[in-house]
This record gives sequence, structure tokens and C-alpha cells, in this order.
Amino acid sequence: MEPTKFDKAYLKMAMEWAKLSYCERKKVGALIVKDRMIISDGYNGTPSGFENCCEDGAGQTHWFVLHAEANAILKLAGSTQSAKDATLYLTLSPCRECSKLVLQSGIKKVIFMDDYSDNSGIEFLKNHGIEVLKISKESLD
Repeated sequence: MEPTKFDKAYLKMAMEWAKLSYCERKKVGALIVKDRMIISDGYNGTPSGFENCCEDGAGQTHWFVLHAEANAILKLAGSTQSAKDATLYLTLSPCRECSKLVLQSGIKKVIFMDDYSDNSGIEFLKNHGIEVLKISKESLD
């Protein structure tokens, strides 16, 4: 599957969204798009009401930090929109835990740029019929 000009544009937008994160180690952005409309967005960070500090003194990410795709899916859950048959654009591939949320939400396609440290989330999605496409940052220019 070849990326469309829209796939590239949405990934560029996810990169901009990632810049909103307060996390130091890694800034991740997510967009959920359906019928060429952005229906949700998210970036990695602490839950609402928490201090905007994602890492401890040793530079390790706090366990309670939400991943960008989880934030986007949860934001969508509080709206009247549905993720059924939508596409998720991510600057970093989903972890195992977030992959379960992606599958359960009805998202049908995941397009991402960089690999998470563990690719089992991507394998899980592929094994469950979710279309997955990696687009390199260099090809976005």
C-alpha cells in the first residue's frame, strides 16, 4: 500500500501535535481521521489534573503517563463520534497495551513513522486484520 498525499499531510500534523507534549524523553502525537475529517487528537502526557511532568528524577517515564493514541481514543469516547473504520496516524507505533485499545475502538488502519521499542503491538494489529503502514519521516518532504 502506497501512502497518499493525505496520509503524509496527517502524519505531518501528528508531528506538530507531538510538540504539545510536556514529556522530555519522547514526544508523540496522534490523530484519528474518518472520511477525511480529524475526529480526535492526542499527545502523550499525564492525566488531567496531574502536574505536567512525565519523567521521574532518573529520567524514566512515570507509569501513569498516557500514550498519545490512548489519549486520542479516550477523547473520542467522550464525544458523539465513533472510531469505527477510522485511520489512526501516529508518530510512534503503538505499544501492546495501546494496540488493544486500537483494535477494540474499531480503527481499521494505523499509519505511523517511528518504531516503538517493542513491535509486538504492531504484530498484534496485523494479526487481527488492522492495516498497518510505516512511512519514514524522510518521505514526508
